[in-house]
Amino acid sequence: MAKTYAKQLVETLEAQGVERIFGIVGDSLNPIVDALADSSITWVHVRNEEAAAFAAGAESLVTGKLAVCAASCGPGNTHFVQGLYDSHRNGAKVLAIASHIPSLQIGSQFFQETHPEALFQECSGYCEMVNSAQQGARILHNALQSTLAGGGVSVVVIPGDLAKEPAHDEPQLRSRYTTSVPLAVPADPELHALADAINGARKITLFGGAGCKDACAQVYALAEKIKSPVGHAYGGKQYLQYDNKYDVGMSGLLGYGACDEAFDEAELLILLGTDFPYNEFLPSIPTAQVDINGAHIGRRTKVDFPVHGDVGATIDALLPLLDAKDDSSFLDAMLKKHASNLEHVIEAYTTNVEDMVPIHPEYVARILDEEASQDAVFTADTGMCNVWHARYITPGPGRALLASLRHGTMANALPQAIGAQAADRNRQVVAMCGDGGLSMLLGELLTVSLHELPLKAVVFNNSSLGMVKLEMLVEGFPDRGTDHSEVDFAAIAKACGIESFRVTRPDEIRPAIKKALAHDGPAVVDVVTDPNALSIPPEISLEQVSGFARAASRTVLEGGVGRMIDLARSNLRNVPRPSTFRR
Repeated sequence: MAKTYAKQLVETLEAQGVERIFGIVGDSLNPIVDALADSSITWVHVRNEEAAAFAAGAESLVTGKLAVCAASCGPGNTHFVQGLYDSHRNGAKVLAIASHIPSLQIGSQFFQETHPEALFQECSGYCEMVNSAQQGARILHNALQSTLAGGGVSVVVIPGDLAKEPAHDEPQLRSRYTTSVPLAVPADPELHALADAINGARKITLFGGAGCKDACAQVYALAEKIKSPVGHAYGGKQYLQYDNKYDVGMSGLLGYGACDEAFDEAELLILLGTDFPYNEFLPSIPTAQVDINGAHIGRRTKVDFPVHGDVGATIDALLPLLDAKDDSSFLDAMLKKHASNLEHVIEAYTTNVEDMVPIHPEYVARILDEEASQDAVFTADTGMCNVWHARYITPGPGRALLASLRHGTMANALPQAIGAQAADRNRQVVAMCGDGGLSMLLGELLTVSLHELPLKAVVFNNSSLGMVKLEMLVEGFPDRGTDHSEVDFAAIAKACGIESFRVTRPDEIRPAIKKALAHDGPAVVDVVTDPNALSIPPEISLEQVSGFARAASRTVLEGGVGRMIDLARSNLRNVPRPSTFRR
């Protein structure tokens, strides 16, 4: 029998090293699933196509490789959307196979008909429908090259009947794919303008995001030469917090430390590889922005010194143009302020917490950080879990931190953990789940059990939508609709065949987490936490809780920060004057 387009598709994915496809089988997708039978690719059966897209995105982000997910026509595709938005906005290399109704029926309001080529436009960098097997081969190449080159999610829409057509050996499919990222050096006028601005300023703050991933050494070299504090956005945390003796914390709604003070007191702010969206936190001072994507420059705040280029390559070219600064007083003051800020709040979240019931969620996160391996992958649900993830999980050279950084959707932690664990069963993967997020895609516990994925899910179970409650409180609204009845997630996990632990007292946390992490299969630790924690310090006036403006957010979202205080204290060794902070 002649090779079908479905078989050609599978062989092409095999050649690109694809090892698994996340999805749910069904009608128009069946020819492609059948073609997997003679391949090395594993079908990972999930319970919701949304989870398939989340999982594929996480696999790609952890491995840096192509990942694949698939959905059947109609409702399968509409379920797909949420996870594809997240994967696309996180920059994952994902091919989404969206099957479609029979080609003859398109446009007739046929059963389950949608228009997937329109549906996925906004959550993909490339989206096209196959109209024949011959054209489909070219479409497949284009889709793969787009996502492998960093274009975000690619979607190939395939009517079920065309998947069974005889394949055509199109030359495009024999092409080699480029996956390298070019080093873009900025134009000389932009580079020299930035150098002049730096040489003319006394107090400069650097603020970096995910674009600093491969440029940390250059960022630190720049900070050393110009004696600058370095803050970071949430997306830059895992790259710029570790081994950073210039660290002053994070800005934004989840922020901590002295980053905002470093903004306020600077004469020049330099944004490095960040599309930080919260413009209300950015100061109204001369600002430079370095980004490999020129479209990002100036869309959040007024930028006086635009620099279109790769962060690392830009700094390499910039350093020889800069005068070394001898005055470190601004950097020293910000390091002291950072340690002071953390010292001030840490007592409230670490003193006598061993006896406090309901359990402080900050205490759970701190113990999790201490007990997890140094190469663990941590995923976090959107909401209060982002707070604990941002403040308590200590980055390292081997750790990875995943979240719904740009889409901000609920229910991402467990399916992202599924993708990360499927990619490497020997690596520790921990999902920090909110009870709201976990309940939204609760069926994925069955996916974990079915495939015996050894991931660990720690549930911060406060019977509340905590972040929504906080949003309502600071807006002056009663927190209606945020609380719900208590759910025993440990019992649910046990019913799914997963090792589980129910924790209601602080002295039970560390033993339960230790046992879960040591277990050789999947495990759930269900921790009943304080619904009123909300990351608010215990002493706060109603006048202070006046909204998510910059000043109020510093107060409202100021909570403890676990082992970060140790890093802040150690960085004070670089300050020439004796420190008065506790060691």
